Amino acid sequence: MTIAFLGLGTMGGPMAGHLVAKGFAVKVYNRSPQRAQAWQQRFGGQVADSVAEAVSEAEIVALCLGADEDVRAVVAGEHGVLAQLPPGGLIIDHSTTSAALAREMATLCEQRQVGFLDAPVSGGQAGAENGRLTAMVGGAQQDFDRALPVLESYSACVRLLGPAGSGQLAKMVNQICIAGLLQGLSEGLHFGESAGLDMAAVVEVISAGAAQSWQMNNRANTMLAGQFDFGFAVDWMRKDLKYVLEEASRQQLSLPVTALVDQFYSRVQSQGGGRYDTSSLILALDPAKGRGQSFTEKK
Repeated sequence: MTIAFLGLGTMGGPMAGHLVAKGFAVKVYNRSPQRAQAWQQRFGGQVADSVAEAVSEAEIVALCLGADEDVRAVVAGEHGVLAQLPPGGLIIDHSTTSAALAREMATLCEQRQVGFLDAPVSGGQAGAENGRLTAMVGGAQQDFDRALPVLESYSACVRLLGPAGSGQLAKMVNQICIAGLLQGLSEGLHFGESAGLDMAAVVEVISAGAAQSWQMNNRANTMLAGQFDFGFAVDWMRKDLKYVLEEASRQQLSLPVTALVDQFYSRVQSQGGGRYDTSSLILALDPAKGRGQSFTEKK
């Protein structure tokens, strides 16, 4: 099976690398040629100079891009995926977008007799590197069945959750839960530190009880240390929460905690932490933890 993989960021690069390791013929494209060349040196595979070149011989095209406008341009643009992919092809979109965009792309693909799955992932950089992501998928059963060997190459859990857009809606649930957990964890850590507790000991104790979470296990100690140079960036979390709040408005739903946390992330951005990991939410309570820190480009 020949696969084109478009977008080699923090998540997409390792995901495409797992496909090579599983024996798929993989041709990649990234807007930054330097990143594509670095990927090839690490994983092998082929590098294309354009979307059209990457897709020209592909049966399946996987995307891991930024936002709605990126996906729309790459899929439906003049020299985009649909201009090259013949009938019978399949697009798997791992980008986190709006559900409306996923439905729009599914309809457009159906008109071209091309399959489309919205399949956003969760698990962060570590999950991508270790092939332990969770893939939340929307689309038709026959397309899902065809894509499953690809999805399982870098995912520990893969579920088809309904028609087009269902994967993106599930990812919104995921981001709502993460935002609330991180806010609660930030407040708890800030409270304990302010009260003079040995917070390393406190975290160890409460991690064995009902307060335990993935965020606590993996982020509490780094949050206490003011270390935020890894994982999923605040800028991207705000993009995701924008989609969440727009969808909630469309459904006439109230998400007061999510809306509040989005404002706190905005505060972190204003402090210069837009590229910090999402656990930097604690900076909205204790800005001093961000002093002297450096950060790198994340996606």
